[in-house]
Amino acid sequence: MSNLPMPAHYDPKKVNQVWEPNYEMLAAEAPKWAKWYGIKPASKDKVRFGVMAIDNQNTFCIPGFELFVGGRSGTGAVDDSRRFVEFIYRNLGSITGFEITMDTHTTQQIFHAMWLVDAKGNHPAPYSEVSTADIKSGKWMVNPAVVSRVPGANYAWLQGHLLDYNSQLEAAGRYKLTIWPYHAMLGGIGHALVASFHEAAMFHSFAREVDAHTEIKGGNVLSENYSALRPEVLFAMKQAIAQKSTGFVKSLMAYDYLAIVGQAKSHCYSWSVDDFLTEIVAVDPSLAKKVYLVEDCTSPVVVPGVVDHTDNANAAFARFAKAGMNIVKSTDPIESWPGIKL
Repeated sequence: MSNLPMPAHYDPKKVNQVWEPNYEMLAAEAPKWAKWYGIKPASKDKVRFGVMAIDNQNTFCIPGFELFVGGRSGTGAVDDSRRFVEFIYRNLGSITGFEITMDTHTTQQIFHAMWLVDAKGNHPAPYSEVSTADIKSGKWMVNPAVVSRVPGANYAWLQGHLLDYNSQLEAAGRYKLTIWPYHAMLGGIGHALVASFHEAAMFHSFAREVDAHTEIKGGNVLSENYSALRPEVLFAMKQAIAQKSTGFVKSLMAYDYLAIVGQAKSHCYSWSVDDFLTEIVAVDPSLAKKVYLVEDCTSPVVVPGVVDHTDNANAAFARFAKAGMNIVKSTDPIESWPGIKL
């Protein structure tokens, strides 16, 4: 059932705005909608179709917020949100459940400016890349003020961790340690889900009598956490500093089909898909064909005059397709997607 109309409450002009959905209205209208269109509770689905929504938050998707993902068009994440929300409404009766990730941060984390200082006590500028050479030369050092943020740690250990951490990133061919603008701050407006998406997900919950699952990521102070499945580095200084999200992996694997949307195509999206592919290959490589990357609902990080990760994102998608994953568009009926049998 992939051709349902848009409900009366949906306003495509509001996808770039911050506002509060009317939950009571949704709770009253969604069951009526389900009855009108013969939509059954999700618990009765014989084939489970899941949607993984990666970091569809104000901080990435609303112009003017901390890390708006504009892509090369400049309006990337706004256009993505509109297409994604309309995809949800059109396919309300086929989507079994949502797996929603939320980037979640505080000020004192390794990828925020407060963590590092130079010899004069200055912090690095947003979007600075920190290399092992920078650390060895003393260009950047751990800020002594953050030592108390890591229970049981001392300054020497944190400085050693900084070098070991960066060395592992470079050896693995990952992005260098990037100093990101303060974003997705816990409790802040930027941390919240995009209102139009939140409204659509709530409408789905009320119509199909099922709760969305939310996976919080990004709280580890000692590692970046692009992927929703694991931090960038799990061990440093011969100690475990993080762990994989094994429960979340099981949730994703439980679906018969899984569509993936969200931000940003070049970072959290691609890293999450890459880690999920690793988990799939460990079980059965053929399961990759059950994954659908919705390409028109994600955009790469592009900061004009500073950085453009479009090519990196496209290369990642090519690699995923070669492994068997499907590249699809939200505007096509899901019944027409390769291999779908609902």
